[in-house]
This record gives sequence, structure tokens and C-alpha cells, in this order.
Amino acid sequence: MSGASAGRRSDAPRTIGPASGWSGPSEPHDAAGPTPFWGGSLASCCAALDTNGDGLDTSEAARRLERFGLNRIGHAPATVFVRQFILRLGNPLVLLLLFAAIVAAVTGDRASFLLVTLVVISSVTLDAYQEHRAGRAAERLQASVAVRARVVRDGTVVEVPREQVVPGDVVELSAGSLVPADGRVLEADDCFVNQASITGEAFPVEKHAVDLPGTTIATEAQHALFMGSSLVSGSARMLVCRTGAATLLGGIGESLRHAPPATAFERGLRDFGLLILRVASGMVLFVLLVNALHHRPWLESFLFAVALAVGLTPELLPMIVTVTLSRGALRMAARRVIVKRLGAVHDLGAMDVLCTDKTGTLTEAAVRIAHSLDPQGRASPRPLRLAWLNSRLETGLRSPLDEAILAQPDLVLDGWRKIDEVPFDFERRRLSVLADDGTQRLLIVKGAFEEILRLSSECESDTADAPVPLDEATRERCREGVAALGREGYRVLGVAWKRTSREHTHAVVDDEAALVLAGVLAFEDPPKVSASRALADLAAAGVAVKIITGDDERVTRHVCETIGVHVTGLLTGHEIEGLAEPAFALRCEEANLFCRVSPQQKSRIIRALRRRGHVVGYLGDGINDAPALHDADVGLSVDGAVDVAREAADLILLEHDLAVVHGGVQEGRRTFGNILKYLLMGTSSNFGNMLSMALGTLILPFLPLLPVQVLLNNLMYDLSEVPIPLDHVEPSLLERPHRFDIRHLRDFMLVVGPVSSVFDLATFAILRYGFHAAEPLFHTGWFVESMATQVLVVLVIRTPGDPFRARPHPALLVTALAVVGLAFLLPWTGFGRQLGFVPLPGSYVALLVGMVIAYLMLVEVVKRRFYRRVTSAA
Repeated sequence: MSGASAGRRSDAPRTIGPASGWSGPSEPHDAAGPTPFWGGSLASCCAALDTNGDGLDTSEAARRLERFGLNRIGHAPATVFVRQFILRLGNPLVLLLLFAAIVAAVTGDRASFLLVTLVVISSVTLDAYQEHRAGRAAERLQASVAVRARVVRDGTVVEVPREQVVPGDVVELSAGSLVPADGRVLEADDCFVNQASITGEAFPVEKHAVDLPGTTIATEAQHALFMGSSLVSGSARMLVCRTGAATLLGGIGESLRHAPPATAFERGLRDFGLLILRVASGMVLFVLLVNALHHRPWLESFLFAVALAVGLTPELLPMIVTVTLSRGALRMAARRVIVKRLGAVHDLGAMDVLCTDKTGTLTEAAVRIAHSLDPQGRASPRPLRLAWLNSRLETGLRSPLDEAILAQPDLVLDGWRKIDEVPFDFERRRLSVLADDGTQRLLIVKGAFEEILRLSSECESDTADAPVPLDEATRERCREGVAALGREGYRVLGVAWKRTSREHTHAVVDDEAALVLAGVLAFEDPPKVSASRALADLAAAGVAVKIITGDDERVTRHVCETIGVHVTGLLTGHEIEGLAEPAFALRCEEANLFCRVSPQQKSRIIRALRRRGHVVGYLGDGINDAPALHDADVGLSVDGAVDVAREAADLILLEHDLAVVHGGVQEGRRTFGNILKYLLMGTSSNFGNMLSMALGTLILPFLPLLPVQVLLNNLMYDLSEVPIPLDHVEPSLLERPHRFDIRHLRDFMLVVGPVSSVFDLATFAILRYGFHAAEPLFHTGWFVESMATQVLVVLVIRTPGDPFRARPHPALLVTALAVVGLAFLLPWTGFGRQLGFVPLPGSYVALLVGMVIAYLMLVEVVKRRFYRRVTSAA
């Protein structure tokens, strides 16, 4: 906050009550009358909302919630199964299949129409149902840590989910609160608001409970609060006038909304989709060309090409991803981590740099006062007494240092009352309170010692009744004493004061000059016992921890030494200011300790690390942490954090402990391991099968499979993959960060997939020349062989190690065997005959069993060589 903004204060009264004589209820036009709610009087606003400004009763709030809807904007609707089902019908491949089915019906091929439609509906239903269940579970977890608002209901203050705030509600706000809706200020006490999301203004704006009739521009309305802003300091009561899409934020055009940058998980999914699209397009065009040269029926060729594209596409990927991430979120909840954004589960597992504050993470956050010292370094109750008055009278968000000061016994106000205050901000790093006891008026200032010392011109002395000049020798002695305290691990707060006239009624930043130094307070915060082990576990898991704090470097170094953290490099906020971007990025890479940094510098550190290719997590719980939480790949906060921090975070820790973060990292990697497993299995086996069919069109006088048989093959294979989210993950996948590697997926597909094609072509030869199979027998024989190979290979590919040691989850094993058994039995059923299948000779079945075993053994050999080559290349 600049001095100018701090000085723009009004002499207007701090509280305005509504006028009497309210009109009856009316439907708010602009939520509170035909004119903007900030443009008229508070009385007219209350009348339009049919309220007297004392809050609503529960029944009336329920009626208004029904009338105006939930208080949210840009939020996905609730996970409704029917909606998810319809959205999947809009998938381009699904639409193409349905179009092909309609063409088949029009041309008289009713059997193909019925079977294609059945396969499509079954696949879409399975996908939608699984994702619906997973989504509902994730929503319940997110609701448990949703931001809440303090509203007056039935005459008492209660907490309700922010989405249930309605027009007419009276909301209580304090420093750190997010403003839940648009409304008028009823009361304000040194209320400074950050509304950069609305106006782009960098500095906080003070709000007042006044009538400013005729105000036409919302951003100039100092008597109004808007959704999306947050209280930096002070407190307020507001009358809610607009909610949801009717708010100023809700009316901002999409072009003005800045989406956060794509996360590592989102980029990986996008790149994988492009890979599959390129391969599928090439294969489909090849098949269409070959069928055209062979003069095969155009409808059958078209249906076959479409089925081939569907067969190559891992269409269960959205469901597998959602279900796997949701199961990971549930497991994280058991480890005391609540997931707000499902993709953050992957991002946490891929994280290789964690940036975190010191307090509460490396220390116990059990701050207590160790010393109260005068400028000469002697014990004195005077600094503590003044600091207690300052903390007791301030209205901003109290820090752990304030709580430690106020915990001191036997201190009372003794008639002191607050006249005004200059709230704390992270640029000034101090807070001032103007107080009066009836005989004198003092400006009491506490804050960062170096700032207090710089602003002081005198100091208290035990040898003189009046303050004495603060000469350079005394200044140097104070600096040395504070440095010694820092080396011992104490955090130091400076305390000073200034006498003012009784007519001085408003405190501004410019008043913070020519102060009298009263002394310092030294605080201790014991290092956390579990921090050392947690840091070692994170390091072993490939996660580098960087400490970013606003605290003094001497104090932070002492904590690091105590818990065994080796400081590889130190960068202070002052040094950061002078560094150009290339040099800064290099220093960020080398350093693991950043001290006395501002909120903007925290964000700059995060962005620099991300540009160097790191997946960065940030753990913070304060107002000043919100920008960094937003800029990180994965933002972590704690359940007791201020609203703005919880809102910006992707994950909420129910315990402020790095051990909890390490547990979450393990779950994130386990979750990604199962997603990667599906991608490796799906792309390699699908590619092999589709490659076989594409080659088959060159050497066979008919299609290797009928289009509907290709689709059935794909559906049954998808069924066998459904339990993948339950499967166990190799311990080696938990040892280091993993992220989407498109080259790895592509290489695995090109190496392992053709192994399947070799056995498929051998099957073609056996059926054509050994059994002289006509079209129905050929289709049946290869359908059963392809189902057995691509389903059972799951048991080999699912682990980079020995499949007999890394046993699959029972559900995956049972499902795979059941699907293969169903494929063997299908030709003997009436449904199989409808599909064009015929019973298989017993000799072929015996030969097929031997071929499947040989295939699985060869895949195991190829897989091990592939991973050995990958390991040696790394």
C-alpha cells in the first residue's frame, strides 16, 4: 500500500443503518433495483431487497436461494449422469459410428445397425457411469474444504457454503476473507480491499460505509464490495445485492478472464491425443485406399475404416483418468490431503520442486516470546507493553506473532482506545495504531526491525526520563544485538512510538517517521521434529525443497541447521530486485533458501523454476501466498488458511506437515502409474491389432473382421481394462517424479505393438492355408486370437518387471480371464451366430493356446529389452 492510498481517508461515519419505511418485496432488476446498487442510497437498496439490514431468517434465505440460484460463476454444473451420457454422444468418433449405423439401416443392413448401436450405447454408458461415480466422490471431497461465508441468519452469525449466499444476506468479513458476492458496505473498520481481479489496481483500496449517490462507475464505488476481491486488513459487514452471474465479475467478458497456464497433466493429455490422432488418420486413409483399389463394397469399407479408428483410439481414457484420479483423491483424503482439482493428483506426483514457507512447515508454529529488550539490550517490559497495545487494538488479520504477544498474562488496556490505524502490508512490513488513554495520544508502530530502526530518530534510555537521540553507535549496537539473536534462531520484531497531538484523528503512512525506538521482542518457534525426516523422504523421492520466507536469513539458516538442511544457496529479496531474468533463473536453480521476499517475488521464483522445466509445487497459507499458489503447477494450502489461499490452492492439507505432503506425492505417483499403465497397454495392443487388420486388407480377399466384430472386440477389451484404477503399482514408479513422456509412449507402441501383428499374421496363414478357412471361420478364429492376445498381454505389460512377482489386483485378473473366456464361448452362442461367428475346431483351439503362451513370452522378452535400453539411455 502506498502512502497516497493510505492517506485517502474519509471523515465520513463508519456505520450507516438502513432507513425506515421499507417497500414490499420486489424482483431485483440489477439485483437491487433499476439502478446499479452502488449508484443509489443504501435505504433504496435495502427497500429493493426487502430487508432492514439485519440479515435473513433461514426460511427466507432458502426461498431466495431457490429464486436466484447458487452463488457461483463459471462453475461446471453438478455431475449429472444423463448430462455426461449426452456429452459423450457428442464425441466425433461416436457420432461417426452412429451415422454409419443409420446408413446401414437405410441400405437394409438392419443387423449391422442394431449391433453397432448396441456397442456404441454400451460403451458410452459404461464410460459415463464410471466417471459419474468418480466425479461424485471427488465433489464430496471438495465440498468438505469449500470456502464458507459468515452470514447473519435468524439473528446470529453462522457459516454457510459461499454458494448459498443470497441477495439480502448480511455478511461479516475480516482480513483474509474473500468477498463472496457484490454488495454495499454496512460497517467498515480500516477495511482495505484488494480488487485487482476487478480493476487491475495493484494497491489495496479503502472501503467506507457511506452513501455516495450518483456514482456511475463500479470501480470508483468506495462504498461497495465486489465478488473476486479480498480483504487485506480490517473488517466489514456487507449487504449482499448481487450473486452469481449477476455480479460484476460474472459480467466480465470471457476475453477478460485469464485462465491459469496449462498444467503438466493437461499438456501431457493434449500431446497424447495429437499422437493418437496422427496414427489413426494415417491408418484409416491407408485402409480406405486399399479397399478402394480392391473394389470392395463402399459401405462395408467405410464401416470397417471407422471401426478401425475407434479400435485404435483409447476411448476409455477419459473414464480411466477420472476414475483413477478420483481413487487417488480418496486415498489422499485418507492421508489427510483433500483434492480440489483432480489433475493436481498427477501434478503432485510429477512435482520435482516444492517451495514452502518456514513457519508451520519446518517449525511447530508454536510461537512464543523469549525476550523483551530495550535499545541497550537489557530486559524491559516496555516493548512488550507497547506491542501488546498495538496487537490488541489492530483490526487486521492477526499473525502468529500477534497471538504470542496477546497470550501474555496480566496486561490490560487501562483505558486505551484505538483512534485509527495504518494496516500492515508486505511492502512496508509494519503496522501502526493511533491510540489514546485520555491523557496522551501515541502512534505505536511494530514491524520488521530494520524498518523500525530506519524510521526512528530517538530511543528510550534507562538513564534518562525522556528519549535520547539515536546516534550511529547505538544503531550499530542494536544491529549487532539483533544479528546475534537471529543467529540463535530468534525472530525479532521492532517496537517504536511517537507522541501526537490530541487533535490528530487519522493515521497515515507519512506519520511513521521520527519515531522513538522502544526496543525489540525476540520470538522463538521450535523446529518441527518430523521436518527432518520428511525432508529426507522428499529428497529420496526426487523432490527438491526450496524454502521461501519473508523472515530474516539468519533465523532461517539457524532453523535449517537445526533440522539438518544443507543450504546450497541463499537469495534475498533485495538481491532479487537487482537480477535480470536469465541470471535470476540460474540463481533460483542453485539456491534453496529465499529470505525476506515479497509476494510478487515469490511468484517470480515459481515462474522462473517452471520455465526451466520443473514441475513446481507451492505450500502456503497466508494472504501473501495466493499469487504463488496460483502460479505453481500445484498449489497446496492448509485447512486453517485464509480464504484467499484456500481458494487459490489445488490441494488442502488437513495437517500442516511435510510428511503429509510426502504421502500425497506417493499417492500422486501411484495414480499416474495406473494411468500410464492403461496408456501403454491400450496404445501398444490397439496399435498391433489395428496394424494387423490394415495389413490384412492387403493380403486377404475379404475384410479380416466385419466392422461390427471390430467394435465388439474393442468393447470387450475396454471391459477388461475397467479395473486398472484398482491395480497395484511397481515400487520403482514411486521412487522419482514421473510425467507424460510422449516419446516413451510412442516408442513403446512402435516396439511392442508389432509383436502382436507378427502373431496375427501367423494366425492369418494358419487359418487360410492350414484350415482353409472361409470368411466366417476366419473371422471367428482371428477374433478369438486377437481377444486372447490383447487382453492377456495386460498381465505382462502392466509392470516393467517380472509379472509373476508384481501380481495384478484380483479384480483385474478375474476380469481379464472372464473376457477371454467369453470370447472363446461366444461362437457357440446364438448371439455369436448373429455376429457372423461359427464354432471353432478343437485342433485350432489347442493350437491357439500354444500361440498365446508363445506370444506372451515374446512380449516379456521385448518389454525387458525396451526398458533396459530406456534405463541405459537415461
